[in-house]
Amino acid sequence: MSSDYLCKHGDTICEIRVYEQEVIVVPVLLLGAFAVVLVFVLLLRYCPERVDKIRPQNLKKSFRSQHNRRVLTGIDAPPGLNPLEHESIALDMPSSYSTFHPPSTYPSGRYASSKSLRLPMDSTDSPDTFKPSFVPVAQPRELPRQRLPEKFNLVSPLPVAFSLRSDSAVSLYRARMDNRNVVLRVLKDTANASERHSFLGFASFLAQIGPHPFLPELLGVVSLRAPLVTVIEEMENRDLLSLLWRCRQDTDPPCEMTERRICTMAAQVASALEFLHSKDLLHGNIRARSVLVSKEYTAKLWGLHGVYTRKNQQGTQKDDPSMKKWQAPERLSKRSASPSSDIWSFGVMLFEMASLGEAPFAEIPVNELIQFHQRGKSLKKPFNCSNNLYSIIKSCCQWKESERPPLTDLSKKLSSAEKSASDKPIKSPGPVNIEQYLQEAGYGETNNYTVF
Repeated sequence: MSSDYLCKHGDTICEIRVYEQEVIVVPVLLLGAFAVVLVFVLLLRYCPERVDKIRPQNLKKSFRSQHNRRVLTGIDAPPGLNPLEHESIALDMPSSYSTFHPPSTYPSGRYASSKSLRLPMDSTDSPDTFKPSFVPVAQPRELPRQRLPEKFNLVSPLPVAFSLRSDSAVSLYRARMDNRNVVLRVLKDTANASERHSFLGFASFLAQIGPHPFLPELLGVVSLRAPLVTVIEEMENRDLLSLLWRCRQDTDPPCEMTERRICTMAAQVASALEFLHSKDLLHGNIRARSVLVSKEYTAKLWGLHGVYTRKNQQGTQKDDPSMKKWQAPERLSKRSASPSSDIWSFGVMLFEMASLGEAPFAEIPVNELIQFHQRGKSLKKPFNCSNNLYSIIKSCCQWKESERPPLTDLSKKLSSAEKSASDKPIKSPGPVNIEQYLQEAGYGETNNYTVF
């Protein structure tokens, strides 16, 4: 042994110095490595957000591909589940799963041209286009990843009213969180970078709009690791259109729609719409299927994804034939939109409510709508609809934008009509024939019936 040559017999200190590397250095290094691994494992178990911040990007990608569903067992959508809002938005944005980054496309001032605000069917630019001046001020609440197993429970797929095809990047689920019912909008693993950016951007947009009693409440997001999740309050009666159809059938408990309730719910939608207009935001898709209804029959305006995409998408959007029956004449003729364009659509929504979900202008083909409106004709009077409510419908659907009532006047008319409205349940001829409805409402073969 080398110590026999270097050290005297019994000189322990000398022998330790000779074997310093084997006796001290190596064990200390091994112990240190073990401590680092132990700390990393504990962080991974209890503070995954911090691990995301310190882990190299290439390790993040590798870990994500193997464990992106580990902490949300049971969230994967069963095959064929149709989501309730199409989220496939073509945005040329980088991928970002790691942290919540609100899109940088929000304007700080007014748009310079109509190219920045493309409503559906828009193909021309106009200096008179409605110009939003909305400025973001908030971010959605981040829900801790490690608390998800306790935070979300009783998770189950959200059923749909009816569907034509499923092509969305988002799956929906019902769940319980903090002793209340919520809806989880979960981004699928197959989502690309554009869809991920759109998903997070939409959540940021909802937070920046701010709370309103008649807009669905955004409760938080999970954005630090896939799967990305947006949590929104559940509206137990689902969308207004499917509720109107249920009121046509004998259900338990019974669904009864009265004219007084119609006026009340319409006033709530008008309040939400006025709130959006106060922020210089056009909705552009007012109709029964864009309204969600709570268990207590409170109506809340939804369909806000189109508002977000029109604010941020620079290119033109594809024509959507299923929207034409609800669009104002200026939109059908591809002219710029204004707040009064939403008023027209609001009148069509009132017709849906009074008729318990009939397709508007059912007897008019889509390609003849402009000529029909030009002749000064209006929506037919629904069966059992009062003259008071029908006059409000017709006032909203005037050819000239200047003749349509502003939202303040419309709210007053609805409030006045509510006082004298009947509490007698509205009767209908019978259940809706889905295929006939799709044809009369102008749906194309590639369109979805979508809500969330």
